[in-house]
Amino acid sequence: MDIVIPYEPRDQFRGYHDRTERWSCIVAHRRAGKTVACINDAIRKCLESDKADPRIAYVAPFYAQAKDIAWSYLARFSAPIPGIQKNESELRIDYPNGGRIRLYGADNYDRMRGIYLDGVILDEPAQIDPRAWSEVIRPALSDRQGWATFIGTPKGHNEFYTIWERARSESDWYALMLRASETGLLPDTELIDARKTMGEDEYQQEYECSFDAAVKGAYYAVEMARARADKRITKVPFDRYLPVMTAWDLGFTDSSAIWFIQASGSEVHVIDYYEADSKPLSHYADVLRQKLAEWGEGARYGDHYLPHDVQAHELTVGRSRVQTLRDLGIEPIVVPQHNVNDGINAVRRLFDRFWIDETKCARGVEAVTLYRRDFDEKSKMFKDRPLHDWASHGADALRCFAAGWYGNDARPRDMTVDRHRRRLYGKSSDSWMTA
Repeated sequence: MDIVIPYEPRDQFRGYHDRTERWSCIVAHRRAGKTVACINDAIRKCLESDKADPRIAYVAPFYAQAKDIAWSYLARFSAPIPGIQKNESELRIDYPNGGRIRLYGADNYDRMRGIYLDGVILDEPAQIDPRAWSEVIRPALSDRQGWATFIGTPKGHNEFYTIWERARSESDWYALMLRASETGLLPDTELIDARKTMGEDEYQQEYECSFDAAVKGAYYAVEMARARADKRITKVPFDRYLPVMTAWDLGFTDSSAIWFIQASGSEVHVIDYYEADSKPLSHYADVLRQKLAEWGEGARYGDHYLPHDVQAHELTVGRSRVQTLRDLGIEPIVVPQHNVNDGINAVRRLFDRFWIDETKCARGVEAVTLYRRDFDEKSKMFKDRPLHDWASHGADALRCFAAGWYGNDARPRDMTVDRHRRRLYGKSSDSWMTA
């Protein structure tokens, strides 16, 4: 049976439809039609699959987004196909060959655990917890050797940027970037008006696909840009002559995050980062012991900074987390409850002293980069509070450190330097980069 889908591809997407590569990355300006193209590509692949009961998923950052953005396209372009079954409550369409396309939200990506997939579209991966791909979606593609397409607009140097860089440099990837100034899909008058009414950073990000433009509403946009320009996000070695401080954000039902930090003269060396989901405190104690073993002789911990809610008692055991940590050999310094904006300002004051390991702290850097103010869609205004998403954990842990170690006092703290370090590297104010 010949089935005609009422879709005429734009010239910019014909290469994508004709691709032979397994992996794809499309960086496209707003209103370029990337979602329409990818939904139609998925429908065709589902119908033409020679595998039994093919399964394809579309994943948006939030379930509500998946419904608002993609469901109408999926329903409309599938409608002419005889014998389909539409299940709007599950955002799913079943096709007569046994195939299925279903929409998901990455805000509950655990729902996808255990399924198999022949293909997946990840929309706006910059806003999706990277673990959704690595822990759940990628394994779901393995036994069927499924394909994946990542689509979106940039939001700084984050996981999507890493995917794009890989796509344009490796032969088994299809890479497509569509800038509004080059595609001709939007009238020049519209682009001129958009540029006038939007800030330059936002215009460059949304229409010219700039990964270097600041994320809208990002708390540390200026500080991160300065750190990158100063090349302070680089390789930062562990110094065996300095104690390692830790700064924590403890999730009760979601992720917990830990920064590993050494203070050296006027510098703050952020040497490692760890994050896990729904683990007991004993797990994090094991992680701290493993880090000591990795660092080797001379490694030792200094202060451990934890948020005020660590003092809360757990109903199941009747003990506070402080008591549990002490039993595990960790003596916490409990950071007093503080105004979130005061803590953010403490991080800002400290930021120019940070040297951050770009590899070991990659996820933490991404979290800090994407940590941004919540936006009220109804009033079209930013709220005076952070958006709570996966990026909050790393950012909150850093705020805990700044509020506890640096505090609300703008003066630099005194930092003692081990005499062995002074002998080997000179004055405590010298940079380890030039020692």
